[in-house]
Amino acid sequence: MLVTAVEARPLRNLEQVRIELGAGIISLIGPNGAGKTNLLEALYFALTGRSFRTADRRDLIPFGASFARAQATVRDGDVERVLLASVSRAEGRRHLLDGSPADPATMARNRPPVAVFSPDRLALIKGPPGERRAHLDRFVAARWPARGDLRRRFGQALAQRNALLARLAGSQLGAAELDVWDAALAEAAAALIAARTEAVGELASPFAAAAAELGFEGEARLEYAPRAAGSAGEIREGLAARREDDLRLGRSSWGPHLDELKIALAGRPLRRYGSQGQQRAALLALLFAERDALLQGRGAAPLLLLDDVMSELDPGRRELLVERLGAGGQALVTAAAEESVPRQAMGCAVRMPLAAAHAAAA
Repeated sequence: MLVTAVEARPLRNLEQVRIELGAGIISLIGPNGAGKTNLLEALYFALTGRSFRTADRRDLIPFGASFARAQATVRDGDVERVLLASVSRAEGRRHLLDGSPADPATMARNRPPVAVFSPDRLALIKGPPGERRAHLDRFVAARWPARGDLRRRFGQALAQRNALLARLAGSQLGAAELDVWDAALAEAAAALIAARTEAVGELASPFAAAAAELGFEGEARLEYAPRAAGSAGEIREGLAARREDDLRLGRSSWGPHLDELKIALAGRPLRRYGSQGQQRAALLALLFAERDALLQGRGAAPLLLLDDVMSELDPGRRELLVERLGAGGQALVTAAAEESVPRQAMGCAVRMPLAAAHAAAA
């Protein structure tokens, strides 16, 4: 599955831009403020309906404008599809497939998996556990599309149980109503925990290998630390045992909404003890691990969007990076200067800011 074109009409500082894309590595070269990151964001927005930089899609709307819009053309064999995402101040957001609304699962089936490296994404390594849980669940959905609904199902059951706990807080009256939501939450939790466990099992080895390639001294480890474990029945028993505490607190105090994905070097968590360079390298290693797992499991590499990835890599590691990217799949890489990009990655290059509204990289 290949993205053959991206358009922004408008988005942030991009007014009327269309770039045609080829396979392999596409380098976006230009000074700060030229719109390189915004172009990556436009492509991500078109494919997923989200931004990787902000939770509020309205931030994509240019100053003085009323809407933002991005479009991506995706080719899968002989079939070509168009994905369009837009957000307006008056009407909210839309995500369309060939001009018609489609549910997230349908959209995901008609685009490649997509992974992002950017300075903003370092929150995945050094931020709170919720960032890592959400990222892991997105990988689960990409790796096993049939499991793409697990996070939503668990979230719905958790919200219902928490709403009842808040209503009953400090009281045992009506607590038997919790039996129904304990069962629903336990069923959803067991499926989500199993998927996360399997996902990290696939990622741990390629993560360690990629980290070693990127120059980590000491063993790099990726480890899933579930708060709850076991079958649905065992989780239900655990919820029942903690019911009194949950009623006192007015919320669920145990379950996969409190899980952690541990990323460590030489036994020390990178979140607390890693340097900025180590945290950037760990993020890159995780994206490469996911790429390897998707290639092996689904036979398709994710689209990689790599923003300013070269700036903190020495020439040897830049060469390693390009060698890995050249092994297959499609990648867009931004850089401020051509000198920071290995020659092998300059075959398909776009200079920004664009001299015209249309450019080709093929």
